[in-house]
Amino acid sequence: MSYTAEPKQQDTNIKVPLISKIAYGMGDVGCNFSWMFVGNFLMIFYTDVCGISMAAVSLLMLVSRFWDAINDPVIGSLSDRTRSRWGRYRPWLLFGAPATAVVLVLTFWAHPTWSDSAKSLYMYITYCVLVLGYTCVNIPYGTLCGTLTQNIEERAKINTSRSVCAMIAINIINIITLPLISAFGGDNAARGYLLVAVLYGGIFTLCHWFCFAKTKEVVQPPERKKVSLKKQLDAALQNKPYLIALAGQFLFGVTLYGRNADLLYYFKYVEGNENLFTIYSMILIVPSILGAAAFPFVFEKLGNKGHTASLFAAGTGVSLIALYFFSAVSSPIPFYTFAALSQFFFCGFNTAIYAIVPDCVEYGEWKTGVRNDGFQYAFVSLGNKLGMAIGTSALAGVLSALSFAPNQVQNAAVQNAMHYAFSLLPGALWLVTAIVLFFYRISKRSYNQIMSELNAKKAG
Repeated sequence: MSYTAEPKQQDTNIKVPLISKIAYGMGDVGCNFSWMFVGNFLMIFYTDVCGISMAAVSLLMLVSRFWDAINDPVIGSLSDRTRSRWGRYRPWLLFGAPATAVVLVLTFWAHPTWSDSAKSLYMYITYCVLVLGYTCVNIPYGTLCGTLTQNIEERAKINTSRSVCAMIAINIINIITLPLISAFGGDNAARGYLLVAVLYGGIFTLCHWFCFAKTKEVVQPPERKKVSLKKQLDAALQNKPYLIALAGQFLFGVTLYGRNADLLYYFKYVEGNENLFTIYSMILIVPSILGAAAFPFVFEKLGNKGHTASLFAAGTGVSLIALYFFSAVSSPIPFYTFAALSQFFFCGFNTAIYAIVPDCVEYGEWKTGVRNDGFQYAFVSLGNKLGMAIGTSALAGVLSALSFAPNQVQNAAVQNAMHYAFSLLPGALWLVTAIVLFFYRISKRSYNQIMSELNAKKAG
């Protein structure tokens, strides 16, 4: 990547072309064809296909987050310092996506005949490299939003496009993955998972290349000056809205990924039919789109993205708690009704929580004089991943302690744990998330005032 002089700052309070909004949304389609495939299917792939113990999987999820704690801020800082004819963040999509796709395929290359130690070593190496590759793509991708415009309404629309595309992708993944594994692999699940990984890796790459081709960074970085890691951390600690967003992302990670890892186990071992997972996912498509699309309207009424996220989180929590009392087999109508409601509110929340971060960057610049988009997004990503680690490793650890046995009828304690992890526990955590985000204080009015003062300072 070549280092060139930056052009003079132009007007950044601009409307983003529709094709760019779509392209940015397609980036998250790619992200989900990698990461949600991993989040929803990798754990059961390890235990039920590879024959790796639940205890080893639980340890992996914790160890890998220490790795994340190192590489996330590093990649965030490196992306902030990148200078190229394509901008700071877009080059990472161009080169990082195909490399990560290759590692995704290797991660789902099962070796069930290997020794336990060899399987575990291969699992650790491929998963940690995959996490690094995904970080190299996802952090620049997430940060890119803040460089497309500094218009708060446009950013809301961009993140709505992102969330709608993401929700469609997630539901498609959940609907087609098991049938594809069966179609590609027949009786050989290992081959099925491998070929699906090849397909999804290709989609991951193409989506990010499209995002690279049809987006443009208009918010230029400030004149290059060295800012110490300590100063960046101090600036982040003074940014109260950012700390609230960070806490929200952590809780989001715990709740979402812990539950997602449990989904297939729940339908396979509690409801007694893993194919119900596909039906469940099909029913959630429409509420997913409606929930994501509802965000701009709710934000317009409330004028505060944090309060909007809080409202959606509360709705998700109440719906999931209600879902606990019903079954897909014995009471399908109320079960799928509350499932649809929880998905509607969740998708609204998902749109809101990511729309918050770019605004926090500008607040931090206004408050401290330090602008470090990638660095801040890296810690948001790390918070989300730490939540993911706790959620998934806690699930795996509990199931291991309760004597989970793959591909067998589970004891009552294991089934109860899977049931709690599906509805009651995540419902309670969503309510906690709602309380935390209620204290977010950047409103539309205060943000516009902040931008006026920043622009006046730069002009003067």
